[in-house]
Amino acid sequence: MTTTPKPHYYGHRKRLREKLAADSSILADYEILELLLGLVLTRADTKPLAKELLKRFDTFRGVLDAPHAELLQVPGFGEALKTFWILIHECKARYVESPMRRRFIMTSPELVATMAQQRLAGLAHEELWAALVDSQNRLIAWTRILKGSLDSISITPRSVLAPAYEYKASGIFLAHNHPGGSLSPSKSDIEMTAQLHSAASLMEIRFVDHFIIADGKWLSMREQGLFPV
Repeated sequence: MTTTPKPHYYGHRKRLREKLAADSSILADYEILELLLGLVLTRADTKPLAKELLKRFDTFRGVLDAPHAELLQVPGFGEALKTFWILIHECKARYVESPMRRRFIMTSPELVATMAQQRLAGLAHEELWAALVDSQNRLIAWTRILKGSLDSISITPRSVLAPAYEYKASGIFLAHNHPGGSLSPSKSDIEMTAQLHSAASLMEIRFVDHFIIADGKWLSMREQGLFPV
């Protein structure tokens, strides 16, 4: 009775797991990707796909944050891996958000921007999120306000500020993404921020800042002098 030999990558993957357990820092980016891909593609050699992903998206971060539509264009990257990538993204976002959800004091704009970067990374459409805080800048809620199209969100002051009223927040930070990769605020971004600032003042809500997230970076409209004073 003969047995079918195991594919060559079985031994290779076992060696990678041993290296990971011994010292994870010594693995190359493509080797980490191999192991991640192998959790879904259990019966395939994942090294070629890992290297192709790094070639297309340049960096490890670029691969993890790449838009799903672009990932699906890579041969070998299918719906099962897309679902896994969504799971990875959600784990990253919740990891960053966890300490801040426990009435964490928002002492700097970077804290909100970091949450927004993780939550909005790789999205092919625009979303608007809000960090709602109390009078001491302690986080009350971190919530999605609106989900838009590929390049726009339909915003009204009422739709944005309603959650602040619901949570009895005294302050609000906003963040939305530009899927195209540009950090520059559009004319509509600036005009809408001015409207929201005025509406928040009437409701006695502090409009603290509005962030734009794009290509792994962020911009504070207040720090850029684009925020009403």
